[in-house]
Amino acid sequence: MQEPDVLIPVGKIVGTHGIKGMLKVHSFSGNLESLQAVQTVTLKSKDGKVQEFGLKSVTPHAGKLMIGLMGLDEINLVLPLVGSEICLLRSQLPIPEDNEYYWSDLIGLKVATIDGEELGNIVDIFETGSNDIYVVRGAEREFLIPAIADVISSVDLEGGRMLITPLEGLLDL
Repeated sequence: MQEPDVLIPVGKIVGTHGIKGMLKVHSFSGNLESLQAVQTVTLKSKDGKVQEFGLKSVTPHAGKLMIGLMGLDEINLVLPLVGSEICLLRSQLPIPEDNEYYWSDLIGLKVATIDGEELGNIVDIFETGSNDIYVVRGAEREFLIPAIADVISSVDLEGGRMLITPLEGLLDL
């Protein structure tokens, strides 16, 4: 069971919009509903500083989200927030559907092939548009594993393990 009071990154502030303190956000899920359903968000800066803010507004704009934070209505007040992650408590988020996971739950999982070859641990995840890519770091090299049903055989969050069925050439140099 996942801890309900753990902060889960749901997006990143990538810039400002206008002079009235609006922030451009890249949503990790592309889902507006999580942010629209809450009244406060927690920002985690690049240096690890954590601050809670009231959420004034959330709107889609040009493929990103625009958010306004309570009490921050000037660009000079929000500029220092660019680069911060937007986090919500796990208890504020919907429970993922079957075969859906929060990135923060996957980071650190051990990855092996269904034949038992240990590849390493998931150290990063990035989007490509069609699917996510898991960056798996082993003792000697990194692997880029596509998050597609043909490759991901099983995910065991409790056991801290992911099994994959590598497509031909996926693990070759």
